[in-house]
Amino acid sequence: MKRLAITALAALPVSLLIATSSASADDYTLNAIKASAAPTLDGMANDAIWGSAPAIPITTVKGANFGGTGGTTGTMKAAYDGDNLYILLQYKDATLNYQRSPYQKQADGSWKKLKDANDKGGDNNVYYEDKASLIWDINESIFGFSKRGCQMACHSGEPGKPYGNKYTEEEGELGDIWHVKSVRSLPLGYIDDQYLDHQRYDAKKAKGAGRHSDKKTGGGYKNIGMKDGKPEFMNKNGMAANKGGTYWLPASEAVAFDDSKFMAGDEVASIKTQRPTGDRGDINSGAKWANGVWTIEIARKLTTGSKTDVQFDDLGKKYYFGVAAFDNAQVRHSYQEKVIKLVFKK
Repeated sequence: MKRLAITALAALPVSLLIATSSASADDYTLNAIKASAAPTLDGMANDAIWGSAPAIPITTVKGANFGGTGGTTGTMKAAYDGDNLYILLQYKDATLNYQRSPYQKQADGSWKKLKDANDKGGDNNVYYEDKASLIWDINESIFGFSKRGCQMACHSGEPGKPYGNKYTEEEGELGDIWHVKSVRSLPLGYIDDQYLDHQRYDAKKAKGAGRHSDKKTGGGYKNIGMKDGKPEFMNKNGMAANKGGTYWLPASEAVAFDDSKFMAGDEVASIKTQRPTGDRGDINSGAKWANGVWTIEIARKLTTGSKTDVQFDDLGKKYYFGVAAFDNAQVRHSYQEKVIKLVFKK
């Protein structure tokens, strides 16, 4: 699959980026059509298959930063071949957000990490990244999911967390999370593969409650720490993130930090990235933001053999999933209230 360095396009009109839905507002069945050729994962959505695939509407609510009802609107399409499922997700987002908690050089020469002043722990809504997520019910194991979707796993107002936790009610109830991260994963052409179980929040042992990352054999992203009062690493090109560089540091480009390269006001990445190998990195993607619209193309094998992945091993079945969009928010996502069912058309 083609890998992608995300770019913000200015040339394409919004009308070309979000297709007109061919489904009614009450129809949340996503029909995957048979593809004669795989789409190119470049975030352009101009492949022939996307012109043929029917669209369904997406409407999300109650998220941070979107404004109005706290949500957005968009569409989804799907296709498949003998090996892979392909999904096209497009939705409106007025701002492109990459400024994920960077280090900034101060007037006195010191460095500090930019933080949301109102963040009480894992609730950054100022210096973060755009994200989206799909949560699939694995083996129809999550009670009520086919009616209410991932809301069955949302638990707000619990002690210890400013926003809430996500977990299933009973042992054996599993969900597959496809977590789209515009800084930590999309630039490397993949979507972070995670899963959901019944684990409750524990401040020491389970800060993420039921959310976990799939197993990996290498790679992944890691926070960059401070060393001698300065970020430990920088990009070997010496460019500040806010002056043509990036707010992510590819591990292959990382070198020891050279403070002389930067002046007051310069920002550098606080996250070092590398595509994970193994189960965690098995979802390919290509994405672009342009004219207030995210276009995200997704490809994953129909079957992976992992118990923490949904297996599309029976093309006669219905597969239920929920959709969420994050506008520069760590956890305060908007979500679609209606669950979506994926159907494979012959």
